[in-house]
Amino acid sequence: MAEQSKVVDILTPQTFERIERGFRGRFTLALETTGRDGVPAEGLCSRDCQPEFCRLVQRDDESRPRCVAERKRAIEIAVETGQPFITICHAGIVLVCVPIVDRDTVHGGIFFGKCLWEPPTESLGEDVAGRLRGTSVEAGRIARALRRLPVVRGRQIHAAGEFLFDLLYEVGGLDAKVIRWRRQRATQQSEIGQFIQERKKLGAQWQYPLESERALIQKVKIGDRTGAKEILNSILGTILFKDIGDLGILKVRLLELLTVLSRSAVEGGVDVNMMLEKNLAYVNKVMQIDTQEDLCAWISAALNEFLELVYSSQDARKITQIRPAVGYIDAHYDQPITLAEIARASHLSVSRLAHLFKEQMGVTPIDYVTGVRIERAKELLLGTDQSCTEIGFQAGYGNPSYFTRTFKLFVGMTPRQFRTQNRRAP
Repeated sequence: MAEQSKVVDILTPQTFERIERGFRGRFTLALETTGRDGVPAEGLCSRDCQPEFCRLVQRDDESRPRCVAERKRAIEIAVETGQPFITICHAGIVLVCVPIVDRDTVHGGIFFGKCLWEPPTESLGEDVAGRLRGTSVEAGRIARALRRLPVVRGRQIHAAGEFLFDLLYEVGGLDAKVIRWRRQRATQQSEIGQFIQERKKLGAQWQYPLESERALIQKVKIGDRTGAKEILNSILGTILFKDIGDLGILKVRLLELLTVLSRSAVEGGVDVNMMLEKNLAYVNKVMQIDTQEDLCAWISAALNEFLELVYSSQDARKITQIRPAVGYIDAHYDQPITLAEIARASHLSVSRLAHLFKEQMGVTPIDYVTGVRIERAKELLLGTDQSCTEIGFQAGYGNPSYFTRTFKLFVGMTPRQFRTQNRRAP
């Protein structure tokens, strides 16, 4: 972050009172505001923000600096991830930090928690005693204070963190653009990381995901943000699976992907001159970004822009009409599907559905069904040890021979050959 500032420069006692009132209207937990140095800010804390447990811990000369240092660290992590940070403090109880950031300036954090995930047990008491061993905190008193702490389950703690985050930025009038960008980046990296780990477990050989690229284009054409984002992250995960840490290769791959998306946007009705102008800006932007995380987050933002351009350039009503058809196919691909059933799900006639689907997606509804089934079969072939016959049934094919013929027609090899060539020997 470029600047430093005191938290009192951004939050007044009156603003804090509104935030506290709104928060405690739904949750019973007190709030404590600190600067980015971890020191509580006078006038910006609930009167009961320090339960007896915390007061006992902070009387000790050794433990008190730990509390301050921990809050400072929590603010740093919350700012970096762009979301509430939930942790177990050095003394063994729950602590939650919501970062206070306005544009690119970190002001501090609002803390709550100081509670337990579950009712105190003997093992928890032993853990707390071990954490405080060597301090002047009296064991008997700390044990009694521990039992008096509120018990708040994990789901409610998460809900409270998200609620306070939204409340802070709304009531505080803070510009959340930077912090939300960081949240998007952290969430995306987590999803990509999970994908890479799954790929490693499968032992699949690397190949560029051309099928995923085609699926991404189809999602863009119908304005499916969620589906497009999932596919994009799988493509990024596949690229990083092979060349993680190589920024140059990642940039080349993203520029290739931008070219494909641009061409798709033009085919979808976006003005070619507008797209050429945007492409130049995209290339310049990619070359300026110098971290893997920011590159991935940026391409996700660019994808949203493509969705908007394509959606606004086409007949929005037509896209809306075929979206239920795509959703129906994605949910029922493993069952026998007829064109009439897809049309009923879309509230369209069979002929109208066929025309709109081909016009917007570039393939017929039945070909789209086949594509979804083949992609599912590939996942099962690489991710399970099930027989090809079993996989054919799960992918929606009741006849093993027909499954094999269709798979070979679309992929260029039989299911067994695909599995052999794309899985490493254990």
